[in-house]
Amino acid sequence: GNAISDLTQGKVMADSVEQVVENGTIVDKVTQVSTASPYVALICGLVTLFTVILCSVYGKKMMKLIPFIIGILAGYVAAAIFTVIGIKTNNTALQIIDFSVFSNMKLFAVPDFTFIEALKGTKEITGQYVATIAVAYVPVAFVVFAEHIADHKNLSSIINKDLLEDPGLHRTILGDGVGSMVGAVFGGCPNTTYGESVGCVAITGNASVVTILATAIMAIIISFFGPFVTFLASIPNCVMGGVCITLYGFIAVSGLKMIQKVNLDENRNLFVVAVILIAGIGGLTINFGSITLTSIACALILGIITNSILPKDKEISAAE
Repeated sequence: GNAISDLTQGKVMADSVEQVVENGTIVDKVTQVSTASPYVALICGLVTLFTVILCSVYGKKMMKLIPFIIGILAGYVAAAIFTVIGIKTNNTALQIIDFSVFSNMKLFAVPDFTFIEALKGTKEITGQYVATIAVAYVPVAFVVFAEHIADHKNLSSIINKDLLEDPGLHRTILGDGVGSMVGAVFGGCPNTTYGESVGCVAITGNASVVTILATAIMAIIISFFGPFVTFLASIPNCVMGGVCITLYGFIAVSGLKMIQKVNLDENRNLFVVAVILIAGIGGLTINFGSITLTSIACALILGIITNSILPKDKEISAAE
């Protein structure tokens, strides 16, 4: 979600009815909205944000390595206090956390494995079905490629190692693809090089592959424990919004750090940077039927195209 809008949203939702005109008739459109006061949610988000900042700047040893966990716990505690007060006083504006998700909690639960359900429905897979999926997701794959390259360039600038050369772009993309296929088989989301992970490396200073592997194994194991999964599901949007502000901020700063190495006195470089910034910040979106290219995707694509078609100064001098 959007980090800024999430800052003012809680987890307790209610139906909001709005009358709209469809095909010449007035119908009721029902949407889910947060019942919490945006000011209360903002307080919880800011508690999370400043806890992360203080732990990162003034923390010692372990505290400096896990500022996000500490920040989320601090924001969750603040939200829980407001929610308990709201329940006792019957004030929905103070109810940030939806505790109802804990009512059906199981101590141990096996996730739904996608490949088991897929084997049951193999007869339903047709050429038209596969083609429909391809039309929807192949364009997205090209956007993910651009995201992959950008995130690895950002990470390279943070750890002072060119990851596009060592281990190489071909290996990183292969790992991303294999990870997505394996994850999809077991019911997980397709993997991408999340910018949030790059932000975590920048803030904690921990880029160890061993740490990432150990974390992945722990995440797989604890996914079978209902209380932990339920706790994650109950974390309010405002708390995660506070965390995401720091993550996205570090991603932006990493990008600015890379721009410092670019000669903006050259018109070519100036136009490439200008196109990316205006398309991204201006919110340019393009719709292809049911497919929507977000402003970030449009900025990436336009940046790549502009960088490709504009000749470099050496090429201009040679042409002259």
